[in-house]
Amino acid sequence: MQCRTGCGACCIAPSIRDPFPGMPAGKPAGVRCIHLTEDLRCGLWGHTDRPKACGDFQAEPDFCGHDRRSALRLLEVIEIATLP
Repeated sequence: MQCRTGCGACCIAPSIRDPFPGMPAGKPAGVRCIHLTEDLRCGLWGHTDRPKACGDFQAEPDFCGHDRRSALRLLEVIEIATLP
């Protein structure tokens, strides 16, 4: 599956626990990453300082659903289920 244009759910819904450029404390769940562009694309795509969690994420129907709204909901459920 290819990332859906205009989605950005993976840059909003999950937390990122490791520090990365511009977000030294990581990113809380439900907070928009500061590198998410206006057209909902990753501003760090292809950069070596992109968080590992982001590089490891692969778009799949189980995570992304059928549209942006379902992706946000699915990723929120996964975030809650995997809290430490």
